[in-house]
Amino acid sequence: MKIIQARLHAVRFPLHEPFIISYATYPDMPSLILELETDNGLVGYGEAVPDEHVTGEYFTASYEVLKELFLPAVIGMNPFDIEAIHYKMNGILAGNPAAKAAVDIACYDLMGKASGQPVYNLLGGQSKEHLSYPRVLSIESPDIMAQKAQEAVEAGYGSLKLKVGAGNAQLDVDRILAVREKVGPDMPIRVDVNQGWKSVGTAVAAIRQLETAGISWIEQPIRMGDIRGLAEVRKKTAVPIMADETVQSMEDLLEIIRLDAADVINIKLMKCGGIFHAVQMAKTAEAAGMLCQIGSMVESSVASSAGYHAAMSRVNIESTELTGPLLYSEEIGDLRYEHPYVLLSGKPGLGIEIDLVQLEKLTVESCTVGGIAE
Repeated sequence: MKIIQARLHAVRFPLHEPFIISYATYPDMPSLILELETDNGLVGYGEAVPDEHVTGEYFTASYEVLKELFLPAVIGMNPFDIEAIHYKMNGILAGNPAAKAAVDIACYDLMGKASGQPVYNLLGGQSKEHLSYPRVLSIESPDIMAQKAQEAVEAGYGSLKLKVGAGNAQLDVDRILAVREKVGPDMPIRVDVNQGWKSVGTAVAAIRQLETAGISWIEQPIRMGDIRGLAEVRKKTAVPIMADETVQSMEDLLEIIRLDAADVINIKLMKCGGIFHAVQMAKTAEAAGMLCQIGSMVESSVASSAGYHAAMSRVNIESTELTGPLLYSEEIGDLRYEHPYVLLSGKPGLGIEIDLVQLEKLTVESCTVGGIAE
């Protein structure tokens, strides 16, 4: 089996409402949807959602990187040769993990379809019965966030994730405490600062006010890259610390382990380059006694399902936050969510069906690389 053609779609997914986090507001979500076709007629789907604030990749630039560099390179390769495919892409261009993730995910979809197995069976099998997800709340005023949190509880969600970090740490504390007061003491609450508290001192002062609020963890309170600072925050506070933007590669993870800088790491396929590297990082974290989460860059059913397959295969991936499809007002896939669980279909590959009419509708630019072999 070999890849003979690639079709790339630049898509803008409309959102129910703007997605607001510490460093950006998204009126819609730009995504690159990839189709890889093989000589035996199979089609695998991948996705890249670049984030210039985290990985330094930009939507239009990633489109060109895939079109001009990565896709021509993988034409003629066997999707099962996933390590060779990553080695080849890495040799062509450093970084660009979201673009590489699109190729990686499509290859795993092809591997699953060729073998008649869901992707998680190619990674280690089904390590858990259920995969759950939280209700993610964008940054708003304390009273609005508290009200939306209450509505999420009433809708059947089993946990909440609060986005904070818009510049005023004390207001963030007020937001978090308002939500806790509204939903009561038993609802799990995760807090994602997205680097917004920046300095160690600000982060420590804020977290100490939350130590009796029953917070599951504080995610990436300070700027990415400052692993030593993250270790200092963890040492001086009593709430578990999750590393997100600061853990993008295996090298980052090893330094976090060395400095004992986090309790949990947030693995995202768009940060590390896809399923292949995500599973490697989870195994490394497990060896160090660390728990993991599979998070998202607000991806569609394609990359979200890929993340869920990775999570299903590893015991130490204890939480998932891949809720992009729930935030979209229009989608292309049929990944199934039923509060508080996501339900993988068990079908071969990613296990989702793609609405090609909807894909064409949402596509703003497309190209084809390679051609059908004679």
